[in-house]
Amino acid sequence: MSLAQQETAGINPRNPHGLGDPNDTTLRKVEVEVLIPKIMRDRARSELCPKEVADFEECCKASSIFMVATCRKQNSALMDCLSHWYKNEAFKEECKAIYLKERAEYRSTGIPKKHRVEKI
Repeated sequence: MSLAQQETAGINPRNPHGLGDPNDTTLRKVEVEVLIPKIMRDRARSELCPKEVADFEECCKASSIFMVATCRKQNSALMDCLSHWYKNEAFKEECKAIYLKERAEYRSTGIPKKHRVEKI
């Protein structure tokens, strides 16, 4: 079946599941302002600032109700580490590439990431 025949039959090879073109790299406002920063935040907390996160969590658990006053040093160290990575353009581009790869996989397969991970 040729490309023209597929399009007249209602099948768009560039949009196999009706979810958008998998090779499209344009980003919507919500992707730029919400979804990519979420990936940045999650990666920074788990991969790049784990010591600061652990120190802050430990202080909060030990201080309970007084954590606002007693954990300022740990909180500022955590915020410094996170803000360093949020301002890093190379890290931002890396997270953008991760997001675009995940979106392309979803658009080409029609299976959300959480379901792809469960099947493996």
